[in-house]
Amino acid sequence: MTSLHPPADDADVPRYWRELGLPGLVDVHVHFLPDPVQAKVWQYFAQAETHYGAGWPITYALPVDERLAVLDRLGVRAFPTLPYPHKPGMAAWLNEWSAAFARRDPRVLRSATFYPEPEAAGYVAEALAGGTRVFKVHVQVGRFDPRDPLLDEVWAGLEEAGTPVVIHCGSGPLAGEHTGPEPVTGLLERYPRLQLVVAHLGMPEYRDFLELAERYERVHLDTTMFATDFTERLMPFDPADRPRLSALRAKVLLGSDFPSIPYPYAHQLQALHRLGLGEEWLRAVLWENGARLFDLEA
Repeated sequence: MTSLHPPADDADVPRYWRELGLPGLVDVHVHFLPDPVQAKVWQYFAQAETHYGAGWPITYALPVDERLAVLDRLGVRAFPTLPYPHKPGMAAWLNEWSAAFARRDPRVLRSATFYPEPEAAGYVAEALAGGTRVFKVHVQVGRFDPRDPLLDEVWAGLEEAGTPVVIHCGSGPLAGEHTGPEPVTGLLERYPRLQLVVAHLGMPEYRDFLELAERYERVHLDTTMFATDFTERLMPFDPADRPRLSALRAKVLLGSDFPSIPYPYAHQLQALHRLGLGEEWLRAVLWENGARLFDLEA
């Protein structure tokens, strides 16, 4: 990768993916939420010094149309909205909102979510029938065990459908009662064909989640905030595990956490570039794996 330079800034991102020979980027970890929910999320990050011991300025705290324009300028050709509930009774409403949002822009991968509640199997089946392409589960925010019996029918249906599920299950940036590799390992023992995408590469339990991706055919990892300066200060990745990450090239997907990131989007790409895993790895992560998972055309 001697001739390829990482993007200097956001304006330079299209040059970067073009030099890699790509038609753009597929980002599997983007959030668009209803305005009241988004405002509460940003309010939480405004108090990040209290929560995390580090500031978390939101780089893209912009109106919806401006955020969509930013992604367009970056060349992000496909992205989800990834809603997630923190209490019962929210998921079905979030799914309806996300379905409507996806209809406004062909780049949006229709997204849905669920929570351990009696209604879950019904609204998840409805979301699948309506064309949902990716689900989001946030174990730490939702404060639930993914093995909750109320979700048995949900997981069985998702395993059969093969629909990807982006799951925030690692203990970073904050540990929860049900975070870490144990609950997800138990879930996969019951449903080994689940198409899980482990958010943030499972930080900080990177090694445990690398192992799950090695063991289970349909387990993927997303790069959200991974290897950035911000994350390396708090939850560093052991360089000794880079060969394993390289070997998992076909199972690693670009994720960013746009818009709620404390640095420019380009920095996520800089962080992946400096891992030194080669241009083939970058092409797979930035486009090919996501395009295959979501059956996208170039």
